[in-house]
Amino acid sequence: MKAAPDAQKRLLDLAELDSVADRLAHRRRTLPELAEIEEQSKRYAKLATEVIEAETEAGDLAREQAKAESDVDTVRARAERDQKRLDSGAVTSPKDLASLQSEIASLHRRQGDLEEVVLEIMERREAADSKVTDLRAKLDEVAATRAAAEDRRDAALVEIDKEAGETQDRRATVVGDIPADLLGLYEKLKEQYGVGAAMLRGGRCQGCKVALSIAEMNRIKAAPHDEVLRCDECRRILVRTPESGL
Repeated sequence: MKAAPDAQKRLLDLAELDSVADRLAHRRRTLPELAEIEEQSKRYAKLATEVIEAETEAGDLAREQAKAESDVDTVRARAERDQKRLDSGAVTSPKDLASLQSEIASLHRRQGDLEEVVLEIMERREAADSKVTDLRAKLDEVAATRAAAEDRRDAALVEIDKEAGETQDRRATVVGDIPADLLGLYEKLKEQYGVGAAMLRGGRCQGCKVALSIAEMNRIKAAPHDEVLRCDECRRILVRTPESGL
């Protein structure tokens, strides 16, 4: 393939711009904020599940407390009713009086037991409510941390995309200076090797960093200036410049 030396040198500009574009794409994929957002999202999901579980436990305890308090009220009401009956003097039979007094005493004991149950449930519910509050606070904290990371990510992406756009604009200008057949070869090699062209500097290919043999350097010296050369080692287009050492 033949191409003017200036057109070949433009491949180096193109390769540099493509390298910049690749670095920007890599930076876009590996922003530290992306890993942080993922980590915080996992923490948020875990905490959200824990909040639901804690709220369910607190709700169950609230219903359990309401039932226990209702049982206390029922026993208390029955004891008060029996006490009023006893105080009214309506019961005169010694046997009935003894039975009524025994029932009242039993109801008072039952009321005391139930009130202890209520207190125990209240303590458990208080602990459950406190756990819900703590978990919600942690959930809000994680959400805020994730939102801050998302803001930093978005700002970084705007900067990267702006630079990528400018790089593409410069690339379009450089592409306009390169013949279609040479550009086609460059693009094919870029797809295969990541870099389509490299400078020959000081007798060394800057693509694979391999030093060329004396025989190879002599061959290159003898080649026409418009001949498109390839590195025998990495197969990239080898661009000659005043720094090539020829």
